[in-house]
Amino acid sequence: MFSARLPWHVAENTLAARVEERRERGDLLDLTESNPTRAALPYPADALGAALGRTDPARYEPAALGLPAARAAVATAYAAAGTAVDPARVAITASSSESCSFLFKLLCDAGDAILIPEPSYPLHDYLVRLEGAVPIGYRLAFDGVWSIDFASLEQALADARARGARPRAIVVVNPNNPTGGFLRREEATRLSAIAAAAGLSIIADEVFADYAFERDPSRVEMAATEPALTTAARVFSLGGLSKSCGLPHLKLGWIVAGGPDAEAAMAGLELIADTYLSVAAPVQQALPELFTIGAGIRAGIAARVTANRTVLAQAMDGAPACTLLPSEAGWAAILRVPAIRSDEAWAAALVSETGVLVHPGYFFDLRGGTFLVVSLLPEPAIFVEAVRRLIGFLGT
Repeated sequence: MFSARLPWHVAENTLAARVEERRERGDLLDLTESNPTRAALPYPADALGAALGRTDPARYEPAALGLPAARAAVATAYAAAGTAVDPARVAITASSSESCSFLFKLLCDAGDAILIPEPSYPLHDYLVRLEGAVPIGYRLAFDGVWSIDFASLEQALADARARGARPRAIVVVNPNNPTGGFLRREEATRLSAIAAAAGLSIIADEVFADYAFERDPSRVEMAATEPALTTAARVFSLGGLSKSCGLPHLKLGWIVAGGPDAEAAMAGLELIADTYLSVAAPVQQALPELFTIGAGIRAGIAARVTANRTVLAQAMDGAPACTLLPSEAGWAAILRVPAIRSDEAWAAALVSETGVLVHPGYFFDLRGGTFLVVSLLPEPAIFVEAVRRLIGFLGT
């Protein structure tokens, strides 16, 4: 018998079956690709190998919160972007998923509730359940820009309490995936007040923060150092090499703690991290160099995303009944399509009729219309052809 934390046996849906059929034919154009190492981007393999080669493979110095040099490297990277971070408030993890796992362990007992945003990437729902906690969704509203629906947030708190699930934290994704929306400072003040009044922590998943399309002083750039949040609430910011440096295979993330009682939070994280000691020593030792190398990879990803979004925007004239939703950041684009069929039916038809794979909007809990989500990472030749087929089909 298995635990009841997740639905372990899930039947294959129609879309998955059609994708498998098309893959067997060998002519599927994948507009869901989110792995930068598979997107034909230029990777400095020699430089990466040299950086790891300069580490000491024969030495292991366990440090629960991460090697001091690695924690300092994270603080230096933030400083280069204009944000001061104390290395003592940094915990090194193996990934942003592990960062969430550690924080849920720190904050929750079994049956407690974590509030998670909708729409968003579905990862947090699974991570909460795997810790024996209860995910409760709150909505984001769209009126040309994305923002927190505070009535929905308050209702989520009430729903959690009605279920006997003690609310412990609010997750924000800043910028959100796939909407590309940032938390605004005016929202942050209200969010912090709600969190403080309810005794909640704020967990800000900020893995896409380096991919803003332009600067905007009204945005919260880093939650754990944002006074509008940290004056009243305990706040944790999450980052990692996977997105910020395009290095998902090197498995290193981090947590930055801020706000009241951050020192006690770090002590709790140290105990949890010491139980696992999951981060490999070589990647920690190489981290200062990896940040330098990763800046070039990040620039290549940002250029690819910008170019592909331009291609998509220009192609939209071919499907006048469809809309490309505005975005401020990230690697994804959202298309609103006619509601003559469901988003899953649109996605399945696209695979069958054109060989193009996109995400149906329900995958991200997009509501209030019919939506498709595409990745902006694929190599240009594939992306251009996939968009040509996609828009041609949507425009018919």
